[in-house]
Amino acid sequence: MLLRPPPPAVSPPRPVGARRMWPRSFADRLTSPLPGVRALARLAREGAVRPVSSALAEEIPKLPFAPGPMPDPGPDTVAVTWAGHASWVVRIGGLTVLTDPVWSRKILGTPARVTPVGVAWQDLPTVDAVVISHNHYDHLDAPTLRRLPRDTPLFVPAGLGGWCRKRGFTTVTELDWWEGAELPSPAGSSRAQPGGGRVRFDFVPAHHWSKRSLTDTCRSLWGGWVLTDRHKQRVYFAGDTGYGHWFGEIGRRFPGIDLALLPIGAYDPRWMLRPVHTDPEEAVRACQDLGARRMAPMHWSTFLLSEEPPLEPLTRVRAAWRKAELPREDLWDLPVGASRVLEPAHP
Repeated sequence: MLLRPPPPAVSPPRPVGARRMWPRSFADRLTSPLPGVRALARLAREGAVRPVSSALAEEIPKLPFAPGPMPDPGPDTVAVTWAGHASWVVRIGGLTVLTDPVWSRKILGTPARVTPVGVAWQDLPTVDAVVISHNHYDHLDAPTLRRLPRDTPLFVPAGLGGWCRKRGFTTVTELDWWEGAELPSPAGSSRAQPGGGRVRFDFVPAHHWSKRSLTDTCRSLWGGWVLTDRHKQRVYFAGDTGYGHWFGEIGRRFPGIDLALLPIGAYDPRWMLRPVHTDPEEAVRACQDLGARRMAPMHWSTFLLSEEPPLEPLTRVRAAWRKAELPREDLWDLPVGASRVLEPAHP
């Protein structure tokens, strides 16, 4: 029987805010070719990528939206609140971290959101850090970032630091795949951890791509984030991704993921979106590949970016979870605005 070699050691933490040089392109990291002329012509023939109007009228009013009070966890407790799409408020290690924050009602080239933001901006606790998965407009929203103090630490993919610094941010940490950096609990905060508690931010691969203008295709990297507190409690935020081999490797390098935030929407038509967006069944498979104990679906019920009916992702992910015979309580299929708390690993 062949034994797999042990995973590589976690890299030493990179300095927070350091400026670095990067290659001009990351196109060599693509795991699938980008759509070519034939694919674009087919898309033009088939028309707009939108659900049929009857599904919109019937299902949008039924999309789950249940904002509630945000939990106030201690420094050893992990909590998440879904603001919608890929935007989460993650409370870990005494820090409040936003993932791909989009508080705008409408973003460039996209129909307006169909559910309100789940957390009012004024109700957010002090934001200690932001992680960005890639530069697509529905994940990197300039109007939302402008609401933040410019000294807010931003953790971003390689090649995206210049964009952030041009907008005045002073603590921007760019990372390559499999690199990490650490951030301490806020000094003097009631959440500061005895002995100098820290949260580690590791940037991990994804099956996706990047583009923000006509001339910057794959000029910055794309990926997900693994957040780890001092007790090795781990939250994995996938960002935007198709299904593939990276999930198993992430789980191998970061064992014991407590919660995986995984996308389940924007998947039809499959001929076009399969390489870059998981469907619900693939998301459940990805959760298993990761070895994650729990899964929280995202990237649906907010911006309608593709053909599937609005409620279909939820129906299909629940069915896939049942088929996989996974514990129902470990599927955190939250309404927009809802929260869940992980019990402390070390009371």
